[in-house]
Amino acid sequence: MTTNTAAKKFDEGRLMQVLVAPIVSEKATLVADKTNAVTFKVLQDATKPEIKAAVELMFNVQVKGVSVANIKGKTKRFGRSVGRRDNIRKAYVTLQPGQELNFSGEAA
Repeated sequence: MTTNTAAKKFDEGRLMQVLVAPIVSEKATLVADKTNAVTFKVLQDATKPEIKAAVELMFNVQVKGVSVANIKGKTKRFGRSVGRRDNIRKAYVTLQPGQELNFSGEAA
């Protein structure tokens, strides 16, 4: 029921592009275990309602809330030249109790 309204509110093609990749790290795993939140790398201009709609549409789960963090890219050296990594936007998507996301590819 919620996914239909989410798809009508936003352009479905845009929602498919909002989530860039899941972030799988030690910190993301700790957050997932503690607060039932999944971490995603999202587009720089993605809004919280868009991220919520995208997760609900793609994974068919109920989202409780979305927190967003903008991470500045680090300055790195490559020999003589100095470069910069891209800025990224992280979304911590908290799921409703009893909801679960599975990235391993197994059918639930």
